[in-house]
Amino acid sequence: MELSKTVEKKLLIDILAIKKDIIKMIYQAQSGHPGGSLSCANIIYLLYNNIMKINRENPQWSERDIFILSKGHAAPALYAVLSKIGFIKRDELFTLRDFGSNLQGHPVKNPKFGIEVSTGSLGMGLSIGVGCALAAKLDNEPKNIYVLLGDGELDEGAIWEAALAGSHYKLDNLIAIVDRNGIQIDGSTEEIMGLEPLADKWKAFGWGVIDINGSNLNEMIKGFERVKQFIGKPKVIISYLIKGADVSFMQHTRKYHGRAPNKTEYEKALKELEEIERSIV
Repeated sequence: MELSKTVEKKLLIDILAIKKDIIKMIYQAQSGHPGGSLSCANIIYLLYNNIMKINRENPQWSERDIFILSKGHAAPALYAVLSKIGFIKRDELFTLRDFGSNLQGHPVKNPKFGIEVSTGSLGMGLSIGVGCALAAKLDNEPKNIYVLLGDGELDEGAIWEAALAGSHYKLDNLIAIVDRNGIQIDGSTEEIMGLEPLADKWKAFGWGVIDINGSNLNEMIKGFERVKQFIGKPKVIISYLIKGADVSFMQHTRKYHGRAPNKTEYEKALKELEEIERSIV
């Protein structure tokens, strides 16, 4: 499916609004992970807006698809998307990391907000996804389970244990997405613990694998269509993205993996996002 120019433009503008909310939330909290949140915002929004089966009026709809943010430190991206689709009131976004807030630094399960599971301890999300996918199979429920992984998170052994289980149980309703931005908290993924050849590793574990340019909305849409070809095995989409995407000084650096912008950086980030928005409109 090819997005029309009008639909693509609307999606891009929505994603920029989400990214502005991410910057505002983290700046106000003076705590958080802007780099990794910006890299995956487009994937999360596309999932909820175009790919997954959800009910915008009822986050707890029993027939919904399930999304698990395994890279839980990107919680601001998830919260901003859930607000954009109507699951979270926008004012609540700006309580991020406040004492007593529903929106903590890592997701805390909240069915009313559409937050399916508590995550943040890296490596756990895919195991939870395997459990959800297996349960759906046993209950004969036609739903898909989507799990977003960080590429640095793939250093965790639990990921590969879950990958074995997903293949063993032939969970073709399980779709993992790797945010392949190439940077983790201590530096380049290839310097810290080389992942390549990454696609071959997943294939060796019995998964159907595709690579996409995660910055291209049409390629992402086609990627989610392409994985349907893999029957009887779980699927993984390796999505090449940019850490800190669309904010020049946050891109391709680990500096903002867990650091909030100061006032000058905050204003510059918003200005850059608004300039991109004007260029689209």
